[in-house]
Amino acid sequence: MLNRDLRAHFLLDPEVRFLNHGSFGACPREVFGVYQNWQRQLESQPVAFLDPLRGMADWMGQSRAALGAYLNADADDLVGVPNATHALNIVLRSLPLQQGDEILTTDHEYGALDKTLAFVAARTGARIVRVKVPMPLVDEATFTAALAAGLSDRTRVVFISHITSATALLFPIAPIVAMARARGIWTVIDGAHTPGHIPLDLQALGADFYAGNCHKWIMSPKGAAFLHVRPAWQDMMIPLVVSHGWQEDRSLPGPMGGTGFVDALSFQGTLDPSAWLTVPAALDFLTRMDWPEVARDCALRVGETAARIARLTGLPPLSADAYRAPQMAAMEVPRTDPAALKNHLWHEHRIEIPVYDWQERSFVRLSVQGYTTDQDLDALVEALSAYRF
Repeated sequence: MLNRDLRAHFLLDPEVRFLNHGSFGACPREVFGVYQNWQRQLESQPVAFLDPLRGMADWMGQSRAALGAYLNADADDLVGVPNATHALNIVLRSLPLQQGDEILTTDHEYGALDKTLAFVAARTGARIVRVKVPMPLVDEATFTAALAAGLSDRTRVVFISHITSATALLFPIAPIVAMARARGIWTVIDGAHTPGHIPLDLQALGADFYAGNCHKWIMSPKGAAFLHVRPAWQDMMIPLVVSHGWQEDRSLPGPMGGTGFVDALSFQGTLDPSAWLTVPAALDFLTRMDWPEVARDCALRVGETAARIARLTGLPPLSADAYRAPQMAAMEVPRTDPAALKNHLWHEHRIEIPVYDWQERSFVRLSVQGYTTDQDLDALVEALSAYRF
């Protein structure tokens, strides 16, 4: 276990046991300071700051370059967006789907994206094919076979999470991405929880479209995320807002100093780009603080705490350890009113943690980050032990 107390690096309320990093993250104090410096620079001369040709395009490019190096991706294949849901809406609403086309997905997808899929299906006539993932998730072959069984000659898209939100599972997606690509099927990956959580090599994975958040496990301020698109499909992408960065001919240099793809999706009216501009500072913080070591320690403590709660409830885990998100665990508890348990944990113990129903079962989802203490985890176990389910 680490001997360093990392809580001082964060701005979290010391009176709160914050066990919900997975929802919105928490930004380190020094990275938040960089964020505020960008905002002050913006307010000191808004016109000059927001003019792409007077620095903005270069600054945004520096963030894309830093993130590209971290994810093994070409900077020109990346664009900064406010969040992963925004990025995936761009993709799903741009794909030229038609009546009878099929979108293959799973029963573990994030609620907002389930709604996006339904929206797209209703407007295009495409059909959603939802595969039930065999549970518990214990091996790659069974997972891949279940997804492969859902493919048909009408499948145009495979939409799948890399790390799931409700169940905190790490899906072994590489084989299904490769299978889909070999069949000419687009792969759209919801990687909201992935960057900074596990090593991610976008070139090696080869997904057609990949969206991820920087404000979760990379720990930038809220509102920094990315969309990665393989060059073959960049001309297909239609921004949710058409503005000064748009031009019909994407083969030409972008009007704002980048490529046509980057400019069309990056410059969409008056937005504060400060969160996106802090990405290099957040990545630098992770490097200087040897965050991979911190993450390994967090993963050990997640596993230990999940095992303690499983012994308490008598309920089995959702997966083998290899397929659980390293720093998160969705832990089943006896069937209960989620709102009542959540309110109890908050009002009686000041524990901030998600409590919810999924497929008619009740869960508590634990996140452990560098600032999490053993006392925080003990408090959760004790509170659940004393609760009358």
